[in-house]
Amino acid sequence: MPVARQPIWRRQLPYREGNITFILIGINIAVFLLSNMDGRIISWLAMNPVLTVAHHFYWQPVTYMFAHSGLSHLLFNMLGLFFFGTQVERQLGSWEFLLFYLLTGFLAGLFSLGVYWFTGSYYVFLLGASGAVFAVLLAFATYFPDAEIFIFGIIPVRASVLVIGYTVLEIFSQLSGRGGNVAHLTHLAGFGFAYLYFIIRIGISPYRRFFRR
Repeated sequence: MPVARQPIWRRQLPYREGNITFILIGINIAVFLLSNMDGRIISWLAMNPVLTVAHHFYWQPVTYMFAHSGLSHLLFNMLGLFFFGTQVERQLGSWEFLLFYLLTGFLAGLFSLGVYWFTGSYYVFLLGASGAVFAVLLAFATYFPDAEIFIFGIIPVRASVLVIGYTVLEIFSQLSGRGGNVAHLTHLAGFGFAYLYFIIRIGISPYRRFFRR
């Protein structure tokens, strides 16, 4: 009997343990340092609906995730990528993790671009790795739903509960208009596309992992 081959979207890349997480962190730091030397770099890398669509800056739905508005913005995202990304990379393998990170970040950016364009938010500049980092957080919680994460270093919360809490908070902030310049929509898109990635490509249901079903 011939062995049934997996569909192409289920064929994972060869497993390899590397340092993709640290390379991504290094790229983000390098871009931050360069953008501080020349502020024009941010306007080229951050995603703006008019520049991306009307002026054909088609690279921006990818490059926005490597640009940051300030040191605290960079540190927050890179700490999340370090703590969660290293563990998820070990589970997926370095090449699969790289695909996961870039694809979810790109799709979160593309989704945000569509919303901004069709709602007339033409002056928004989207930047930061948080869409991809939120995707990595969901991946971490899927593999380690009972892992304890200490909020502010003192309050222990299960990873699965943290993702659910973040989802509720981001939805509330998006609908209420609170949160200033925080890209709540992109965060939610990061969660959403990570969820779909695990369902479609990995064949794992985060919902079942979270609720033991």
